[in-house]
Amino acid sequence: MTKRINFAFLHGGAQGSWVWQEIIAELHAQSDKNVVCALALDVPGCGTKRDRDTSGFTFTAMIDELIADLEAAAISEIVLVGHSQAGTVLPHLVERRPDLFRRLVYVTCSIPLPGQTVIEMVGDQVHGRDENSVGWPVDPKTSSVQERTEIMFCNDMDAGETFEFMQRLGSDQWPPASYMETNWRFEHLDAVPVSYVLCQQDNILPVFWQEKFAQRFHAEKILRIDAGHQVMNTRPGALAELLLREA
Repeated sequence: MTKRINFAFLHGGAQGSWVWQEIIAELHAQSDKNVVCALALDVPGCGTKRDRDTSGFTFTAMIDELIADLEAAAISEIVLVGHSQAGTVLPHLVERRPDLFRRLVYVTCSIPLPGQTVIEMVGDQVHGRDENSVGWPVDPKTSSVQERTEIMFCNDMDAGETFEFMQRLGSDQWPPASYMETNWRFEHLDAVPVSYVLCQQDNILPVFWQEKFAQRFHAEKILRIDAGHQVMNTRPGALAELLLREA
């Protein structure tokens, strides 16, 4: 009898659980629907929790709520998949409940160094200008938000895909506290096997930085895929195949 695979997905910044629709459909298409269980989580203020007031929400409260969501789903041996800013959350979930997870998969994820905020990690320079910050694909001081967003998220999308994605982007906001948190820890991540999906066309996180983040996450595997930052939307079939193989 084939053992059931439990996936849980956590989205990145300015997105919600909706971003995983294509990948979940592909997982079911590439396997027996009774074998794959897929749960898409939402950070407070995003997706199904979009109307919440998170102005007074702490980072710890956000972790508490996501753990409660996982416990309410009554699943275990979870393959936990995070994208982008979700990299700041997955280590805390594992630290809190390592018994829930069988593998972590970071999809082009980032995490600051201890004592550093997400905002400080990104910085305000163009990629490559400051070795201590990730930077931007274009100068944030001279480019519009619209221009930057399309370059960052949609560089491997056609015009129709770009329009559809941009229509969905921007209504979801992580709690303000998530951008001010500085308590990042990595040493406990050896407790659960870790894979890192490196997106070779990513215009948000250059390959150099993805490799650096993979080291911080103690990734035992780096899996490369020819896609931009939104690989789950532009290459869902390829990413689903990779996730099933890792699971």
